[in-house]
Amino acid sequence: MSIRQPDIVFLVLDTQRSDRLSCYGYARETSPHLDAFAANATLFKHAVSAAQWTVPSHASMFTGLYPSDHQVLQSYSVLPNHIPTLAERLSANGYYTAGFCNNPLVGVINNGLRRGFHSFLNYSGLLTSHPNQAGRSPQLLDRYRQSFKRLLAGALERVQDSFARSELLLAFSFTPLMVPLWQTALSFKGNTCKSLDDAARLLIQRRGLSDNQPIFSFINLMGTHMPYRPPRPYVERFAPHVLRDKAAQHYLQQFNGDIYGWLAPLASGLDERQKMTLDGMYDAEVAHQDDQLGLFLQNLRENGALENTLVIICSDHGEHLGEKHLIGHSISLYNELVQVPLIIHDPTGTFAAGEIREDVVSTRCLFHTVLSAAGLASEVEETLSLAYSAAPNGFEVGQSTNRQVFAEAIPPQNVVNLLFKRQPELVLSHACDQPRRAIWIGNHKLIETGRDRLELYDVHNDPQESLNLTDIFPENAEFLQECLQLFAADRAVITACERAPGYDDPDLQRRLRDLGYLED
Repeated sequence: MSIRQPDIVFLVLDTQRSDRLSCYGYARETSPHLDAFAANATLFKHAVSAAQWTVPSHASMFTGLYPSDHQVLQSYSVLPNHIPTLAERLSANGYYTAGFCNNPLVGVINNGLRRGFHSFLNYSGLLTSHPNQAGRSPQLLDRYRQSFKRLLAGALERVQDSFARSELLLAFSFTPLMVPLWQTALSFKGNTCKSLDDAARLLIQRRGLSDNQPIFSFINLMGTHMPYRPPRPYVERFAPHVLRDKAAQHYLQQFNGDIYGWLAPLASGLDERQKMTLDGMYDAEVAHQDDQLGLFLQNLRENGALENTLVIICSDHGEHLGEKHLIGHSISLYNELVQVPLIIHDPTGTFAAGEIREDVVSTRCLFHTVLSAAGLASEVEETLSLAYSAAPNGFEVGQSTNRQVFAEAIPPQNVVNLLFKRQPELVLSHACDQPRRAIWIGNHKLIETGRDRLELYDVHNDPQESLNLTDIFPENAEFLQECLQLFAADRAVITACERAPGYDDPDLQRRLRDLGYLED
């Protein structure tokens, strides 16, 4: 009897900050179920998203490429056909690939991220799509209903796609008249419970699948994304003042309806009460989603569906909640956005239970990690799998190949245009229109904004990035900027399978040692 390849669950907790999970050291008990899961898995303390928002981040996880390589940078971008997706690679090699998605930017917009999925269930949008699961044989009337629903869903999808690609329509959707309409009608945050139930049913029942056919299940949950409307019991636990404070209620109502405010930098900082309100409501959403996630994992465990399943739980990006005068996730590369949770449960033991990884890793390498676990990675792709240990200097390591870890924030153009029209002074003061790139080496992280703004941080001793070390360690900043500029200049010619350009250069190696990034 042949041994089936492992099932793979790729679960993205959209907009989940790592520092708001108790398994990452958060003082409030927001994630007991995820904590218990992490105790029997490998937890990565310093996982870095390749981008600061949904579309480029998912594209990087699905292709293994950095944003400037795959070029899916805007809401209107489409993944080039010559770049294979993770689902395409897996489906071409026998996997049944299914998506359960609550984010309309992945599940509705026609950007190529759904390529390779046999079934892709969308739980957000004007009309959620529920294609027939494998093995289902509807009666004739049901077939007519399904056909009509597909036609209507296709028409509505084109309308929604137009809003994502048109600056005029996007601006119209942010008007006070439209915001409550589309937040309600679009089921913006989807249906977490339904999507998890559907995913569990496929993994447990396996209806219609051939013998030994493995499943790749991609799940996106939007519980921690704005707007914040958690059930009352969670508000009572994490933000009780909101239930009795009229001013807090007014602020929250205003915040939940101000889509423009989710994108723009703050003209002035939040006051203590406003910050407490956002923090508490975000934590309440984290805890609510964690309870739903706990039921999902318990269901799989009790039905034996975890025995041969690689489970990857991560985030595409985090969220600013007023830190550094920022809200949302459009602009920055600070830790609030790009340092994300990553937990891998592996029944083979390749990722050890209870292990905590301290090295800096990129979520783009989840592409290579999944292919390696499925036995489908090339020799070079295997070297990029997160299954490889990392050197203590913080480089990504594959066999003998060292790589720096990068992230890119290319401004969403429609957001920049909107900000310029409303508050041009904020665009200029925060350089909202400028691309940002970051590099991690050892304890240091350098953020380059445009060509003239540098920020150097010790991310291990200063995770809040409160002290810019550029003037204190100018040589380190200069060297890391050179690495960033080399990375940017070579994007058109390097591939994800090559090592960081120029890494073997003897002078570069010497400078790394001089700056303390490499040991003799």
